[in-house]
Amino acid sequence: MERAVLVLNANYEPIHVTNLQRAVCLMLMEKATLVVNGSGDLHSVRQSFPIPSVIRLNTMVNRPRPKVCLSRREVFRRDHYTCQYCGKQTQNLTIDHVIPRRLNGPHSWENVVTACSICNHRKGGRSLEEAGMKLLRRPVEPPSNAAYRLGGYISIYKAWEPFISGW
Repeated sequence: MERAVLVLNANYEPIHVTNLQRAVCLMLMEKATLVVNGSGDLHSVRQSFPIPSVIRLNTMVNRPRPKVCLSRREVFRRDHYTCQYCGKQTQNLTIDHVIPRRLNGPHSWENVVTACSICNHRKGGRSLEEAGMKLLRRPVEPPSNAAYRLGGYISIYKAWEPFISGW
């Protein structure tokens, strides 16, 4: 019951990922239909149901575009777990404000980067010019499309790729 199921809107746009139990409930209440069958069946006393891998809602759900929340994990993911000052990929990463907070730098996507502990210590609470450092890439807010939000599931669930990559 811990298996993930991709939920599509009525127009086949990926909305989110839910668990198997919720997906089966949506199908039993006839709010969703099976698009891609997982492997095997679920058996009850009287009948069996195919295990869903992808379901589609029967009615269109209008909702605002999702945004990627600013978090430590998402900053690391956006920067590909690479120090934005020296380019080193390491497990010992920190978050650095390009314009330090003490200089009224905002806590936003455009001001936060991944840095190794050595570069973060070298920069300290100074600006880039004061520290004599340069960024490898200008920090920007990551895209909020389905390929970015749900792309990590493709390596696990190969059947989801046509639905996620098209959006």
